[in-house]
Amino acid sequence: MRLEAVTVGTELLLGFTVDTNAAEIGRQLAAVGVRVVRRTSVPDDADAIRDAVSSALQRTGAVLITGGLGPTRDDITKLTVAELFHAPLEFDDAVWQAVLARFARIRRPVVESNRTQAMVPRGARVLPNQWGTAPGLWLEGLPGLAIMLPGVPREMRGLLEREVLPRLAERVGGVIVVRSRTVRTTAIAESTLAERLGEIETEIAPVTLAYLPGLMGVDLRVTSWEAEPAEADLRLAVAVDRIRRLAGAHAYGEDDVDLAAEVLDAARERRLRLAVAESCTGGLLGARLTAIPGSSAVFRGGTIAYDNGIKLTELGVAESVLSAHGAVSEATARAMADGVAARFDVELSAAVTGIAGPDGGTAEKPVGMVCFATRVAGVTETATMIIPGDRSEIRGRAAQYALFQLLRRLRPA
Repeated sequence: MRLEAVTVGTELLLGFTVDTNAAEIGRQLAAVGVRVVRRTSVPDDADAIRDAVSSALQRTGAVLITGGLGPTRDDITKLTVAELFHAPLEFDDAVWQAVLARFARIRRPVVESNRTQAMVPRGARVLPNQWGTAPGLWLEGLPGLAIMLPGVPREMRGLLEREVLPRLAERVGGVIVVRSRTVRTTAIAESTLAERLGEIETEIAPVTLAYLPGLMGVDLRVTSWEAEPAEADLRLAVAVDRIRRLAGAHAYGEDDVDLAAEVLDAARERRLRLAVAESCTGGLLGARLTAIPGSSAVFRGGTIAYDNGIKLTELGVAESVLSAHGAVSEATARAMADGVAARFDVELSAAVTGIAGPDGGTAEKPVGMVCFATRVAGVTETATMIIPGDRSEIRGRAAQYALFQLLRRLRPA
């Protein structure tokens, strides 16, 4: 089955809101064999909505629309689509009672404009929204199929998973699916990774490969198109195994896995406790680790030693090391890792010190130069990277690379 997606909202076009709904729709529908062949974003304008929805229906006969179902004046999606289907809006008392009940639960007053959320196109199936007040709508007629969902991401996802996907899966029979898996890599350039993978696209065909570079690394997404579920899973398993072997230690997980979670799992497996010492990252490394539920079983704490005086007093870095090598050096990173391990009485530690810019660089030590150290069971190793980007990107990539170094030590290839 082919379908188009239309996301409604002037804020999407102005860039104030990132359109996460379109990506979620594409992923979720592909899993049940529905292929999104076009995505369109339009403002809160009746003519723009009418044109996008009408064109989508003419091309595929099916469209999923998000946004514009709320109670305010700019929420005009429902009325516009209803006019296309010649389905006048009618008051639905069951929907209104659900709206009243929700407002009562959250102890908020109901205003007259909320009644518009109980207006339903004639013949439409109401998709109950337990996450908000605007119900989803499933409308079929001569133009085709129009599915309308709220634009609030949490509400959209809930309705998509609970109400829409089961109906679409039943319609397509679930025989043919489009499925994807993602191998996550870090600390390797996209071009270098492509060299390692060589002619893999030919080897894994008909599965396709996409390189998705980002701040934290390059994701490698493999997709099986229009195959039976068992065949798709087998094809993807073979492709993922081949990619992980070629990428080596740079491949740290799949799909939504977090590198920090992998580090914590590896440390837990070896019954090691972890502490960190940070200079240029200013706590980002510790934040990455503590964002993972259950991190307290491994992570003891950290020290943000931004000033050299803190490196001396809190981490025991020798004045002679700072004088001879400077704050941004592998010698200082080593002393920081050793010092934080001693301070927190842990077997595992990491340290980061560098120049995040935009100022402070020299010919010898340019902006983006970051030194790392990892200490595992009494053995400390160091590394230096020149990291590209602005201040925020350098700091974020530095925290990621520190995690990579920890995982490489904990799970050697």
